[in-house]
Amino acid sequence: MQYTIFGQNSRQGSYILLIELDRRIKVAFGKFRKGRPLELQPGHYLYVGSALGSAKGRSPLASRLLRHASRSDGRPAHAIRSALLDLFMSWGYRVPAGRGMKKLHWHIDYLLDRPEAEIRHVFIFPGETRLESQLAELLAAMPETSPIADRLGAQDATAGTHLFRINEQDALLPRLEKAMPELIRQG
Repeated sequence: MQYTIFGQNSRQGSYILLIELDRRIKVAFGKFRKGRPLELQPGHYLYVGSALGSAKGRSPLASRLLRHASRSDGRPAHAIRSALLDLFMSWGYRVPAGRGMKKLHWHIDYLLDRPEAEIRHVFIFPGETRLESQLAELLAAMPETSPIADRLGAQDATAGTHLFRINEQDALLPRLEKAMPELIRQG
């Protein structure tokens, strides 16, 4: 399974992307740190995000995750995109007509657009409650993760980061899945 869902389907929600980087790269995350590139080592990373838009009839969660799983300039999408599209179509999502090419906007776009990066799994938290900060705090407190850079991916947060390197994946993923139900109840 390429995704794990915590809760019932909803057009809004929060999420964590599990990203695999197959080799060392330098990435400039848009205007973050004045465009100076950061070096990322091969391995696994986690990115925390949310999609809670309020436009009537829209599906911000589906749109955001499908956008993350796409690349710009007509390059091949992440392999997970078709599974996500099937999931959201089963929830009643309709693909918007006339969508143009993906433009890089959020910090994470600059990593996900690279061919060396592949989304391997998505943890989905459907619902109207913004869990982004709690998820980022949970990951920051785990000894199996390391933050990449303060405020990276978290422009709208007062502190912290939303992109983490996984130091010990075998220990982290079961621990993370065990912590999720409690986090959702608190949210």
